[in-house]
Order: sequence, then structure tokens, then C-alpha cells
Amino acid sequence: MTTKPHVQKVDVVVLGAGAAGMMCAIEAGKRGRRVVLLDHAERVGKKILISGGGRCNFTNIHCRPENFLSENLHFAKSALARFTPSDMIAMVERHGIRYHEKTLGQLFCDRSAHDIVTMLERECAEAGIRIILGAKAISVERNDYLEVRTSESAFHSESVVIATGGLSIPKMGATTLGYTLAEQFGLRIVACRPGLVPLVFSAEDREQWCDLAGLSAEVVAQARARPREGSFREKMLITHRGLSGPAILQTSSYWQPGEAITIDLAPDLNVLAPLLARNARRDASAAANAIRAVLPSRMAERWVVLHDPVDWTNASLAKMEQHLHQWPLTPAGTEGYAKAEVTVGGVDTVELDAKTMQSRKVPGLYFIGEVVDVTGWLGGYNFQWAWASGVSAGQSA
Repeated sequence: MTTKPHVQKVDVVVLGAGAAGMMCAIEAGKRGRRVVLLDHAERVGKKILISGGGRCNFTNIHCRPENFLSENLHFAKSALARFTPSDMIAMVERHGIRYHEKTLGQLFCDRSAHDIVTMLERECAEAGIRIILGAKAISVERNDYLEVRTSESAFHSESVVIATGGLSIPKMGATTLGYTLAEQFGLRIVACRPGLVPLVFSAEDREQWCDLAGLSAEVVAQARARPREGSFREKMLITHRGLSGPAILQTSSYWQPGEAITIDLAPDLNVLAPLLARNARRDASAAANAIRAVLPSRMAERWVVLHDPVDWTNASLAKMEQHLHQWPLTPAGTEGYAKAEVTVGGVDTVELDAKTMQSRKVPGLYFIGEVVDVTGWLGGYNFQWAWASGVSAGQSA
């Protein structure tokens, strides 16, 4: 015979001990709230530990609302203004964590992502947060109060904060719990898809390019459907199945199945100009030699083989130059959630108060972090959204 667990009364239950959930718990605890932090994992901050190659790209100094995707591009403004990169840097420095800036404003720990998790654990301890790990069969119901149950515990709470993350990296324990709870309470979900994810070549493109796996170049990649928002100048990497690298990962978040992307392989350069000079040699070898200035040698040679003109007139060279700057590709798909860094889509922001992250339909129910339809660019933006949305909810819950 099984007995029901004793119901405990608390002020706030946070579901999910990741970046957003821990920050929310800390902020609520600082206000004197009795907070329980629940997670099905056996330790806190699992995705933090693997982020940034193990060094955690914990914020970006250039973070602003324009660096995020959402059906409501204005939604993130309030939270991002409430807790800025400077606030996160101050917290990191207060704990004596050394860090450095890489490219494009990205801040990483000098030593290890463990430093960030340890910082959050210490802040939780100081705020009196009760952490319960390995929680199974989590459910939430609403009567005159919010009730959270697991297989071993039950809580009556004024506030429940859903910080369960998205669907990316399932091997780290990603689940659909956050979306299931949102739908249970009648909240709309914006269709989810993998974001910041490698793209997979079509069968034809795979035959032409995948034997060059490992080669990279600086490019400008853009999703054709969203050229203004989704254009990125960074590295592209050829893989055994398609394309990756920062430029492609960024573009993937804006890409929709069936659409094309466009890649500029020689940004700001007129690569074939030397062949237009008087008495210049005009043949495949001369073209490949010119293109080696911007692409790895084998990729330059392959490009010429695949785009060898019928003749070498000025018009043909101009067309070849144009192809270098507008290489159209229609990916067959992505590498999926297994290789995705984030989930695009989630709980519709129309359902939430932008200042508090509280549900408009269910008082006391909050959604923060990746489970919400706010997705950042590569480079620390998603962590800043996690911190900021967590703080916003923690100041209200």
C-alpha cells in the first residue's frame, strides 16, 4: 500500500534547475520567499556545464532585443532591460570568477563552466533555496492554490515557475514537460523547431561537397525568407553531412524547411578581377588560383569544376563572380534536436506578462527561459535571456 506524500506549504516552486530556474529561485529567495527548486536531473546546471566547450559563454556585452527571434520581437525588451549583461558581469566578478572576451562580445569563463554553476549554487544556499533533484512524475494542478506533485513530495504554492527548458540536446535530459503544462492550462504554443543547428545537404550537394569535410571559410550566410534579420558574417564549416560553423548555425534559426539559404563565399571582394586585366590568363587554373585567396585550395578547385563557364568572356566571368557571392542552397533538413543548441518557438509570449513572465490566464503560473518563444543568437544571448527572464519572474513570484 502506497501513501500520499505529506503536502508542504511554500511560496514558490520552480521547475527546472538550469540557468533560468536557478536565477529565478535566487531572486525570489532574496525577497524572503520560501522557494523549492525541483529538477528531474541528478544535478543542477547540466546544460551550463557543457556550454561554450565547457567554459560557458555566460553573456554577450552587445546583447539587445534585436538579437532574438520571437513572434513578438518586442517582448524581451522589458526583461533584458531589468537584468543586463553588466548585471551578470557584476555577479560573476563578485564571486571572483575570471573571464575573457572572445569575438563579437562573447564572454567566457577563463577556467570552467563549473565556476558558473558553483556561483549559482552558492547564491541559492545564501537565499535559503531548497533544492530537490531526481524528482519524478512531476505534475501541476490548480484549485484554490497551485499544487505541485512528484512521486515523493507534494507542495501547495502561491507561485509555480516553469523553467524546464526546450527540446534541444535530449541526451542531457530535455523533455516536453514545459509545453505539456502550458497546454494543460490553455496556453498557446508557437510551433517548435531546432535552432542553432547544423544544416544537412541534399543528396546532390552531398556528393559534390562532403568529401571536403573539415574545410572552413569566412562567409556571409542568410536565410532567403528573412534576409534582413538572418544575415551573418562568420565562419562556415563543411561537415560529412552538410554545413555547420557559426554563420550556418545562426542562419539555421531563421531557416524553414523547403526554403533556400544564400551564402556569400567572398564578402566585399571582387575575386575574379585579376582575370579581367589586359592579357590576363583566363582558364580554370587561373580562376582557381584567384579563388584560393578566399577559400581553401581544394574548395576553390571544386568550385571552379562545378561552375566552369562555357567560355571565358567578361560576361561569363561576371556570372561566375555572382555565383561566388550568391551561392544558393536548399538544405534537406537539419541535424535535429540532438545537435541543436536551442529550441526555436515555445510558449506564446501573448500569453505572458512581459514584465513578470506570469501567465495572463493563470495567476501564479510563470514561464521563463528556453520554454518561451524567445530565442537568442549564438554567442551568449540565450544565457542572458535565461538570467533576465529568471530575474523578472523571481521579482514577482
